[in-house]
Amino acid sequence: MTRRQFLGSVGALGATAAAPRAFAQAAGYPSKPIKILVPFNAGSGADSYSRFFGELMSRTLGQPIVVENRPGASGLIAMQALRQAPPDGHTLIVGTTSPMCVMPVLVKNLPYDAFKDVKPIHGFAWGPATFVVKADSPFKTLADVAAAAKRDRKSINVGNYSDGYMLLATWLGLTLGVPVNHVPYKGGTQMQTDLIGGSLDLGVNDFSGVADHIRGGRLRALAITDAKRHPMFPDIPTMKDLGYADFESYVFASLYTDGRVPDDIANKLADSLRAAMLSPEGKNFLNTMTGTPMMMHTKELGDFQRKEYERFKKVADLAGIQAK
Repeated sequence: MTRRQFLGSVGALGATAAAPRAFAQAAGYPSKPIKILVPFNAGSGADSYSRFFGELMSRTLGQPIVVENRPGASGLIAMQALRQAPPDGHTLIVGTTSPMCVMPVLVKNLPYDAFKDVKPIHGFAWGPATFVVKADSPFKTLADVAAAAKRDRKSINVGNYSDGYMLLATWLGLTLGVPVNHVPYKGGTQMQTDLIGGSLDLGVNDFSGVADHIRGGRLRALAITDAKRHPMFPDIPTMKDLGYADFESYVFASLYTDGRVPDDIANKLADSLRAAMLSPEGKNFLNTMTGTPMMMHTKELGDFQRKEYERFKKVADLAGIQAK
């Protein structure tokens, strides 16, 4: 099911979701197993974080935590399941950049409000996006990319596999002053294969997804969108290093619940996840992951989400991209 097809089927959620329900309170919470909805297939980074930390959280909360994969429609299928469940804190969802920050910019009449219908709990991990080329590309810098496009008077072919990466590629084109031809993919693997094979000038990917290709000498990163350089790859410049002070953006995975869940339950969940991430087991697990631990609790996570949304909204406005 495509995102557009799904919008029609989920539109009727509003009346159901608005019905009054009895709220549990933190003193008696949790009273049954907790479910984490993951809007991706098993084996994804979001899935791995949910399963590992769900197990640690279950020990302190005293109830099993079950991960349920609900991929499809850019997170809308998982969001529908969240909104149809009782808002008592026993159903959680992994929120990522696309459903929490990008779709509110690009989708008109989105059947959920990313700032009211879901409540931030705590972050899992975050990291920058990166602009990558094949290892033997003649482009050694983003300045090389811009110079070639201007010299040859043609667009740069940029691969992406989500609306968020499309907006980042648009932002790059605006920043460099060159036209961009967006080449969309269904996933990062095929895009990376075509990039390595020379079918694309440039690709936009989350950094963790291409780190092994960079280490293996198959891809070269021209820049990352973090505020500071990655400690494992200190030679890769940030966009800020290159003189683009405002060009900062992140790919993230965080835990959310229904917006109607009481704050005391959200805080109890956030405290449990933070304790799990700070435990020896949690630290050891996080050290094996490329992403940076996202130690953002409730309000701080919500503020971060709003800031990322505003970045994407600004890019869309500058590019004249209308919500559809």
